[in-house]
Amino acid sequence: MGDLVAILSHMNTEAGTGRVIPISSAAGIGRKSMAKINSISITEFAFKTPDIGLETAAAGVGNMSYVKGNQFEAKRFAIRLKTDQGHSGEYVTNWISTPSSFGQAVMLAPTLLGRNPEHREAIYDALKREARAYDHMGHGMLDIALWDLIGKMNGVSVKAMLGGYRDTLPTYASTYHGQESAGGLCTPEAYADYAQHCQSVGFHGIKIHGWMNGDVARESKNLRGVRKRVGDDWRIMLDPACTLKTWNDALAVGRVCDEINCFWYEDPYMDSSVSATGQLRLREKLATPLLVSEHIRGLEQKASFMLAGGCDMIHADPEYDMGITGVMKIAHFCEALGLDLQLHAAGPAHRLCMSAMRNTHMYEMALVGPSMPNIIAPVYTCGYSDQPVDLPADGCVPVPDGPGLGVVYDWDFINTHETQTVLVK
Repeated sequence: MGDLVAILSHMNTEAGTGRVIPISSAAGIGRKSMAKINSISITEFAFKTPDIGLETAAAGVGNMSYVKGNQFEAKRFAIRLKTDQGHSGEYVTNWISTPSSFGQAVMLAPTLLGRNPEHREAIYDALKREARAYDHMGHGMLDIALWDLIGKMNGVSVKAMLGGYRDTLPTYASTYHGQESAGGLCTPEAYADYAQHCQSVGFHGIKIHGWMNGDVARESKNLRGVRKRVGDDWRIMLDPACTLKTWNDALAVGRVCDEINCFWYEDPYMDSSVSATGQLRLREKLATPLLVSEHIRGLEQKASFMLAGGCDMIHADPEYDMGITGVMKIAHFCEALGLDLQLHAAGPAHRLCMSAMRNTHMYEMALVGPSMPNIIAPVYTCGYSDQPVDLPADGCVPVPDGPGLGVVYDWDFINTHETQTVLVK
């Protein structure tokens, strides 16, 4: 041991002086110049998805329907962070692609200029404070791109950075909402047919998004019909997406969830799932676990909701909840309390977060339906897919493990379909 100390002392001693200096300073060992973020671009682009349309005026989340022959135009954002050393971090959004989230990202982007991208925690706090008067929906996309940037700067995958727990993810089908017009998911029989199809191709379960008018009788009939078709052992979840009009309606449908042994019951009624008291009162009367907090943003708010008894399981999303940084904080808090967590929606960042979590169950392929593709931007040149036709036979999707987020984006497609770009530098 004495010889080892002597060797280390010799290596770490300035010649002729006997002065011990830090190893990182000795002969430049371990020293590298600090990179700084010097530009952020936010590019909106448009693309069309076949056989998708709208039954309502607004193109809100999940309002789409099957319309044969129609071409639905969707818009997404591509984020690119660059450093003064030539590194680049990228992310293409999915569910947060609205004018509101675009505006928030543009507002927040200058906060990143001149910062060391390795200081993710400091940047997280700065962005959180800057968006304190808003819903934080522009924060997540910037944080995710930052993780991609750090991974690429160091030649390592975000999967490795987070710490692996699994390499593939059991996946469930998350349906579009029911529609009143013919086609798609227009009847309980159509839901049962589609559930049986999803079971046959390997999905590990199905989450039903019912109709938009909150009809208790129809929702109840639908649940019973799907369970009868797929048998007792396959997982069924219900997400009314806050369409049930009253707490009593939520209770009535929840009792049917108990009857058919739903795996969870999500966002039931029109409090928008933000009342911890209302959800607690449901939990007291139902056996089915209540999955709530998709519409509560970030660690602190979810923790408060959780500790108030507002849910059995927490819902989190790296696009909604301040990025990969935010989601992993939430996951670890849940783990400490013995609480399970589910990730909302699909995407590379979602897969990477889930790959590092013990206290979670299934990956959500959202949204899908009979002859209805998932409205995911066709921007991957690496084989990545969230389309049901590409689901592996075992029903488990792979976790990207290349540098950064592990996906390669088609910037030719993005630039060709650009509708607007904001460059901050």
